[in-house]
Amino acid sequence: MSRPLRVKFILPALTEATGPYWRPIKYSLFPPLGLATLAAYLRPDDDAVLLDGHVMPLTTDDMPDLVVIQVYITNARRAYLLADHYRAKGVFVALGGLHVTALPDEAAPHADAIFLGPGEQTFPQFLAEFREGRAQRLYRSTEGRTLDRIPPVRRDLIDRRRYLVPNSIVVTRGCPQHCDFCYKDAFFQGGKGFYTQRVDDALSEIDRLPGRHLYFLDDHLLGDRCFGEALFEGMRGMGRLFQGAATVDSILRGDLIERAAAAGLRSLFVGFETLTPGNLVRSNKRQNLGRDYTAVTERLHSLGIMINGSFVFGMDDDDEDVFRRTVDWSVERGITTATFHIQTPYPGTRLFARTEAEGRILTRDWDLYDTRHVVYQPARLTPEALKTGYDWAYREFYRWSSIARASLEHGSLKHQAKHFFYAAGWKKFEPLWDVVIRAKQLRTMTPVLEGVLSKVSAKSREDQPAPVAVRSAEL
Repeated sequence: MSRPLRVKFILPALTEATGPYWRPIKYSLFPPLGLATLAAYLRPDDDAVLLDGHVMPLTTDDMPDLVVIQVYITNARRAYLLADHYRAKGVFVALGGLHVTALPDEAAPHADAIFLGPGEQTFPQFLAEFREGRAQRLYRSTEGRTLDRIPPVRRDLIDRRRYLVPNSIVVTRGCPQHCDFCYKDAFFQGGKGFYTQRVDDALSEIDRLPGRHLYFLDDHLLGDRCFGEALFEGMRGMGRLFQGAATVDSILRGDLIERAAAAGLRSLFVGFETLTPGNLVRSNKRQNLGRDYTAVTERLHSLGIMINGSFVFGMDDDDEDVFRRTVDWSVERGITTATFHIQTPYPGTRLFARTEAEGRILTRDWDLYDTRHVVYQPARLTPEALKTGYDWAYREFYRWSSIARASLEHGSLKHQAKHFFYAAGWKKFEPLWDVVIRAKQLRTMTPVLEGVLSKVSAKSREDQPAPVAVRSAEL
């Protein structure tokens, strides 16, 4: 096919984004960077559109040459319906993503081609073969995974007005850890499981983004020390404020977290997951074993970094007191925001294989695999008790009194105020967020977010040299 291609990239809405737990602000945070990255491999004269079902209606009365759909477990049903619709019209449909990689035999009947694993190596090959009329049915990413000199993300396809954090960015792929419950671990099987961009490419991408605020969507921003040191050194002086994610061991080891703070890190997603060591052993989350969680919170707070703590309920050593223990610990340690999950055995993971072998999978309705529903038989809890405790934990942690108590755990009035308003703004002002989203004015809130983040840490910290961590903090 020598003429330009008409390509439509679609992210169907997750089921939880259309149900009773619908929080418009949660699903209006980040644009679909994965699809925008694949679009960068098109020729300049190709015509591309990118639709995100979370923030816009999905029109299906067109006739593109190619439709590419990203499939997660809780949008799989909707993705397959879209794929079947376009294929019935004679449009070539390609499916990829976490769920397709986990269950290729389920996805294949709905597609002309499926992609297993990350697509940076296989999508260019597919495009060349598609233009020649000889596209294969299956493209599997194994050898040769790299982010070396990948083309710039097609951010021109993203409607920035529809997202609170249009400046999201990914500079690594995968994670060096291999937790049994991790959905993404299976996605990278068969090849390199963790790799980074070239630092100069990452810095160039950052430099192209307007404003001050960034959000690194990487699973483990501190996963490669050499890369992290060079990245944060390059970001010094840019005046950026950014958020990201890291593991407890990487926060305690060496001085990389201080370097990140000096470069502008102001908020961090931390996978605490559980306060019970037996759960860590069973889930192969050994990087958390023997780590002092309190030392993690103290170190981050001393740097002015707010914490979004991640916790999982329903692991095999959890009983009725896990909910109260987890909420009390989080409030007493001044965790700014918490993300609670019901353990979910995703297909393709070792957790799913083990739970299935034990006869404990209760349903294969993928719409329920959203970490809000109980889809397996817990070891020490009834499904009803697990669901009730999970709901209670969210209510209790985000009570006004809990937000106030947690904010008072910080040493300065400035940090206390920022904790209080950040946590309250995230959970307590839903009607305001809804109005802003409907008016497509989320970008007007970005200066507010930047203001909160920029004032949490000590004045002029960006201009101070990164301190060297004391040896007692090293592992």
